[in-house]
Amino acid sequence: MSADDAVPPDDARPPEEEVPPARPGQPGRRLPPGPTVPPASPLPPRGEVPGRSPVPRGTSLPPRGDMPRGGPVPPRTVVPPPSGPIPAPPARPEQYGAPMPAGFLDALAAWSAGVALLTLADGRDDIGATISAFCPVSADPPLVLVSLIAESYLAEVLSRSGPFAITLLAASQRVLAGRFAAVGRPSARLLLAGVPYRRGDRSGALIPDGGLAALECEATERVPAGDHLLIVATVTAVPYAAESGDPLIRFRGGYLR
Repeated sequence: MSADDAVPPDDARPPEEEVPPARPGQPGRRLPPGPTVPPASPLPPRGEVPGRSPVPRGTSLPPRGDMPRGGPVPPRTVVPPPSGPIPAPPARPEQYGAPMPAGFLDALAAWSAGVALLTLADGRDDIGATISAFCPVSADPPLVLVSLIAESYLAEVLSRSGPFAITLLAASQRVLAGRFAAVGRPSARLLLAGVPYRRGDRSGALIPDGGLAALECEATERVPAGDHLLIVATVTAVPYAAESGDPLIRFRGGYLR
């Protein structure tokens, strides 16, 4: 054995650390000691922060939860739990609170009705809509009734305006009825393009020619009824009444041929 292979005495060897075996039955091995960790820096005195001015003695920190420069935090508002079940809002007014029977809409669709055109002058514009809920009420005095969807623009105008016109459409006027039934329709003057019409002397409304009859009316009573508005009106003039012709009939969501 050479001098380089000689084992130094125990007191000349660096200290070694015993590492526990990785697995049971495996002998431990010795690792050289790691680098020396320098001692931790001493903490600054209580109340002082490095790089900042020390807190003067005699100054106590505010208790935890208090605000040093403002009022105390307001307490959280506690909402008491409801004492009972929350009632559901009524779907209809109390006088119309009965639930809709099964098949009610199908039954109404089975009712055949004549189709009419309601027109009126709203300021500088002319508006109108196709309706099938129209019926005579009285001959003396001359009264008629129309039913409109309460949330429609036509019902809104008739709730504050009186005069309007009703044209009872003929079977040959299906296209005209479709124009005034379309969603987002323009002014009535545009819808009557290519159709001969007149303006009523009493109502000022546009009245197309070629119908079975035309009536000028003045709204005299307005009755909210469920999701509709009933308009009772006095007939003030009859611009024309045809001697013959077939009516336009609405049945099961369409027009009868």
